[in-house]
Amino acid sequence: MEMTFRWYGHDDPVTLEYIRQIPAVKGIVSAVYDIPVGEVWPKERIEKLKHDVEAHELKLSVIESVPVHEDIKLGRPKRDYYIENYKRTLYNLGEVGIPVVCYNFMPVFDWTRTNLNHKAPDGSTSLIFEEDVIQKVNPLSGEFSLPGWDSSYTKEELKDVFDAYKNIDEEKLWEHLNYFLQAVIPAAEKAGVKMAIHPDDPPYNIFGLPRIITCRENLERFISLYDSPYNGLTMCAGSLGCVRSNDFVKMLDYFCGKKRVNFVHARNVLLQDGYSFAETAHMSSCGSLDMFDLINTLSKHNYSGPIRPDHGRMIWGETGKPGYGLYDRALGASYLMGLWEACEKSKKNK
Repeated sequence: MEMTFRWYGHDDPVTLEYIRQIPAVKGIVSAVYDIPVGEVWPKERIEKLKHDVEAHELKLSVIESVPVHEDIKLGRPKRDYYIENYKRTLYNLGEVGIPVVCYNFMPVFDWTRTNLNHKAPDGSTSLIFEEDVIQKVNPLSGEFSLPGWDSSYTKEELKDVFDAYKNIDEEKLWEHLNYFLQAVIPAAEKAGVKMAIHPDDPPYNIFGLPRIITCRENLERFISLYDSPYNGLTMCAGSLGCVRSNDFVKMLDYFCGKKRVNFVHARNVLLQDGYSFAETAHMSSCGSLDMFDLINTLSKHNYSGPIRPDHGRMIWGETGKPGYGLYDRALGASYLMGLWEACEKSKKNK
C-alpha cells in the first residue's frame, strides 16, 4: 500500500516541504488546475508538476483529476472533440509516467456539502451534509450556492445545463458513460495509465440530476462495461459509506478480489438522521466506519496501490482549504499506516 497526500499546487498552504515530513507518505495526488475543462494538458505542464514533486523526494502517484467535460456527460455533438482531447491528455500523462488518474462522472456538481465549518463538540471544524438544508435549496434561484458547486457557471448557464439534463435519466447517463469508456479505456491501456472512477458524493440523485456510481450493483455494472484493469475504481469510504445501505468494507473486499481497485480514499463519517452526515477524524471510534476493517481488507488482498487520507478536520487553529488542512490529515495518514503495519505483521505471525 502506497500512502499518498493531496496537494493543490504552489498556492496550497500545505507545502511539499511539510508533506514530506509526514511519516510513510511517499506519493502526491495532484493535478494541473488552471487548464480549462476539456482542453489538452500540455506535456510540459505535466513534466513541470512531476519535477516539482520529485524535487522534494516524493512521487507523483495520482492525477486527481482530469475532469470530464459536461458535453460528454450530456452526449452532445461536440463530445467526440472533448473525448479526443481527453485521450491526448492520457497519452501525455503516460509519457511522463503517471500511473493513475482519478475522475468522476457526476452531472453539473462535484461533491456537495451544506457547511464547510461545522463545529464539533471538541472545537474542531469539518464538512457536513444536512438533508433538511438541501431540501430547501433551489439551485436555480441564484441566491444560494453550496460547497462543491462549480462557480464558473452564471445563473443563466446553470439554468441551461439543468434544462439539458431534463432529457437525461440514469439509463441515458449510463449510455453516455459507456460511450466515453469505449473510447477512453483503450487509450488508457496504450498510455499505461489506470483509470479510477470516483463514486458520486453523496451517492444518490440531487436536485433531479441523475447519479449512477452509487452502490455495489452499479459499480459491478460499471466495471462490466469494459473488462480491463485499466477501467477501475476509486473506492472512497466517505462517499460510498455515507449511506447505510452501502456496506463499504464488503464492497471493498469484493472489488479488490476483482482487481479493479486502482485508488482508495480513506475518510470517516458520522451518520446522522436520514441522509445527513458529518465528516470526522479518521479513527474508527470517531465515526460510523471501521477503519481497521478497511485496512485489514486491503492487507488481505495485498493491495499495493495508492491510498490517501481523505478530508480532515481543521484542528489546532489551522486555517486553509476546508477538508484539506495539514494536521488532521497527517494524523490520519499516520493512523492508517499504523493499522497497515499491525495487519501486515499479524499476517506474518500466523
